[in-house]
Formats: sequence, C-alpha cells, structure tokens
Amino acid sequence: MRQTLRIGLAQINTTVGDFQGNLYKMIESWQQAREQGVELLVFPELAICGYPPEDLLHKPHFLQANRTALQALASACPDIVLVVGFADGQEHKAYNAAAILREGEIDQIYRKGRLPNFSVFDESRYFVTGLEPVVIEVGSIRVVPTICYDLWNVSWLEKWLERVGSFDLLLNISASPFDMGKIRKREAVIRRYGEEFATPLAYCNLVGGQDELVFDGRSMLADASGRVVLRAAPFEEDLLIADIVVPAKGPASLTPISHPAKRCEDQLDEVYSALLLGTRDYVRKNGFSNILVGLSGGIDSALTAAIAVAALGPDQVVGITMPSKFNSSETLADASLLAENLGITLQTLPIGAVLDHFNETLARVPGWDAGGIAYENLQARIRGTLLMSLSNQLGAMVLTTGNKSETSVGYSTLYGDSAGGFAVIKDVPKTLVYRLARYVNERAGKAVIPETTITRAPSAELRPDQKDSDSLPDYEVLDEIIRGYVERDESAAQLVESGLPEEEVNRVIRLIDRNEYKRRQSPPGVRITNKAFGKDRRLPITNRYDATYTKSS
Repeated sequence: MRQTLRIGLAQINTTVGDFQGNLYKMIESWQQAREQGVELLVFPELAICGYPPEDLLHKPHFLQANRTALQALASACPDIVLVVGFADGQEHKAYNAAAILREGEIDQIYRKGRLPNFSVFDESRYFVTGLEPVVIEVGSIRVVPTICYDLWNVSWLEKWLERVGSFDLLLNISASPFDMGKIRKREAVIRRYGEEFATPLAYCNLVGGQDELVFDGRSMLADASGRVVLRAAPFEEDLLIADIVVPAKGPASLTPISHPAKRCEDQLDEVYSALLLGTRDYVRKNGFSNILVGLSGGIDSALTAAIAVAALGPDQVVGITMPSKFNSSETLADASLLAENLGITLQTLPIGAVLDHFNETLARVPGWDAGGIAYENLQARIRGTLLMSLSNQLGAMVLTTGNKSETSVGYSTLYGDSAGGFAVIKDVPKTLVYRLARYVNERAGKAVIPETTITRAPSAELRPDQKDSDSLPDYEVLDEIIRGYVERDESAAQLVESGLPEEEVNRVIRLIDRNEYKRRQSPPGVRITNKAFGKDRRLPITNRYDATYTKSS
C-alpha cells in the first residue's frame, strides 16, 4: 500500500550555549512546519547547544542545561515527530547524538558512529563513538538517522545499515562548515549514497557564523538515485519541505512542497556571502552593534568596509583615516570617496604630531633609528592604539584588514594593524581580494570601491615611495606558494618541481615559518579555504624545522 510522509528540514542559525535562543528558533520552526502539515521535522547536528561547543562539553552543568533544553523542546512540540541534535552526557562521557522526540517525550536516541578528528574537527576529544543504529518509524515508513561524518564513508555506512534491514529514508543531520568547493564534495557524497543504497536522503545542515567557522546551510533532499531534488537557501535560515512517497513496490520518491531556493551563482558569490554572514554573526553574537574600520585608501580596507556595510548597514560602520606625511593625496581621496559611496561616517585623525612625539621620546635610547623598520611599524602601532582606544570608549568592534597573503608571511605589525576584534579577510588571498573588489562593484552596478583603489600598486605607505613588491614576490606567485605550502602541505621540493621559482619558494617558506608567533596573537577571521590559520593549522611557535628546498632535499 502506498504511504506518504511529509518531512521538514529546519535549517536554523544557532549560537553555542544560547539554549533559550536556540530553543526559540526550533519552536518557531515547529509552528511553521505544523501549519504546513509536516509529520517529521529535522534539525541540524548539536542544534540544542550549538556547534562546536568545544570544551564547554567538559562541564557537567553545560551538558545538563543542554538536556533540560531538549526536554523543554519535547514538551513544547508534542504533535510532530522531531529529530534534533544534542550532546548526550552519560556518566562522565558524552555522545554527539540525535534525539527522536515523540508525543512530548524523548523516545529514542541515536549516537554518532563516526567522529571526525582532522581539520577543524576535534570530536574524539569530546565524544564517545556510538555503537548502534536506530530506526524511526513514522506510520509504516522506516527512517534511519545518521549524523554528519557518518555519511562520508560508503563502505562504513553499508556495514552500519546492514544492521537495520530495509528502510525507506536516510536522514543526515549535519554541521558542515563552509569552504570553497565544499558544496560539490557534499553533492558527490550524496550521489555515491544514492548509487549504493537506492533510497532517498534528507540532509539537514546548520547555517550561521560561529567564531571563524561559517555554516552555509544548503540542506538537500535527494531521490533514490542520488539526484538532488530540492535545496535550501545558501547562507540563511530556511525550512525545506517535501513528501516522501513509498509505493507498494520499488524505491521511495520525493515530491517537493517548498519552492526552490536561490543558489550561489559562482565562487565569488558564495565567498562574499560567507564573509557577510561570518562578519554579521561574529559582531552580533558577541554583543556588538557598531564597528570601526581603519581606512587607508587601499584595497584591503576598502573591501573590509564594503563587507561590513553589507553585513550590518552603513549606520553601524565608522571609518577612521589616520594619515601621516607618507600618505599620498590619492589614497586619502580614495578613502574619502569610499566612505561617501558606502554612506558611512568618516573621521580623520592625523598622526603626524603623535609620531613626532613618539620618535623624540624613543630617540633618547641609543640605537633608535628614525629611518628603519621599527619607525615604520611605530606608525601602524599608533593607528592600532587610536582604533582600540575608540573601540574602548565607544563600545564598537574594530575590524582588522589584513588578508591571507600578508598574514602568511607576517607582512603586518604586531599590536598595530593586527590589533582588533575580528579579521574579516584573514583567509582571503590577495589575488582573491582583487576579484572580490570587482565583484562588489559589479553587484552594486557602480564603482563603490574606487577604480584607482583597485588599480593602484599596493603599498603600506610607511615610507616614501614604498610598494608591497619591495618586500614580497608578485602576489600571483606568493599566493600559489601559500596554497601549496599552507593549504596542501606540499614540500618546498614539490613546489619547485611544479615550476615555482626556487628562490621565491624558499624565501616565502622562511617567512611563513618565522611568523607563527604573530598569527597566534591575531584575531579570528572568517574561514573560506580548506585550511585557514587558526583551528585548521596548529604549529609550534618554537620550532627549528627547516622546510626550505635544497638540491638534496
């Protein structure tokens, strides 16, 4: 006999530890789902407590608060079967779990069978591996829940599912963070699942920013062949609804109820969306409403300010320009034009007199050089001090403007331009900064970021006629070395063999390795690549390993 089940995937934006806020979002989704006749409503991985809760999981009172919120959800939403991620604390151990809530009670619990422990994931630090699959019966339809990484190994999943016998639908609740190209990997996993098991799949992913991680949502419903039939919106909350139809013979099928969501058109679109969401959520979830950006007239600060305005609105953003005698009239004009184009307030704080006072004071110490790099960095530190003082006075978060290329090689000043609360483009290579600046203007249909800002040779403007190229390789070469050495863990020999110049490879590797101490002290920023500085890449500061290339290496 033909059976039908209406399923809803509630793609929500949670905050770690905000049990009341997360519970409110789930109840709101339940109300919407009930109005549309949903019988099985699914929430993302660890939706109750937020993902990743990290060492909060070591606190018994956190686990208890998480369990209390789960029970409150069960009581508040008794008339739909719910599947919701939570941390299941059990006698000095915890599981990454999915609770099945039915008729106001916790009916069943599924515990995650595969725990990722690589890249940004530390699940073996916190969780115990689950040992048994679970089957949810809604009417006569058999549904099997899985959690995130459970889905990513077909041979493991095959053995796991052999223990449940026949089933009609696989669920996967997930907290899969964004990086460029990740959506294609997820879709490939879903296709492999369909080819192997020939049953529909419901994939419910988290959305929102949590520290440096961004969760892009894009939940999916796939048919028995692995073809994605319905997608949720990218980078925003959504409720995806479909009917699962199980015929008397043959595989189940999907009938979409929700309207198709918009999709990111290309890589620039998804990266820009990730930067907006990551910035907005970091600022707001940490209790700030206003932000400060130091505007130099350069492309990095221009892109940062444009993202800040798109994320939070022009009334919440103030630009601060802090010129010295080394700043050109062209960059000052560009900073002013950018602020006008963005509709933000611009304050000008000249630092010439402050720089002179600092220089006079420091000159009392033998060895101080007013023509050296310390003098250049002093300018950046004065600017950092002014920004952080205003932040302290006004209660506004400072957004730093350094990109991944500069962060990699230490082309920044500790306690200077690295001072701030959040580094928006920390994981964006310089070559991608240029492409994003063009994208901002194309999206607006006008030159929001002045054309001269994009075409001018980049400079820190800390000495006369300074150019980035005085200290660094061409950015195309630099970024390719960084991609190989940092993101792909390739050796110097591999980079040289790929055609990159040996001298530049060795120079860049030395700079990357010597500047770990700076990166360790820099603020978090939005992760967009598959290996960002921070959670992804953890190296000792005190380290004498020489990774440079020699003929014998």
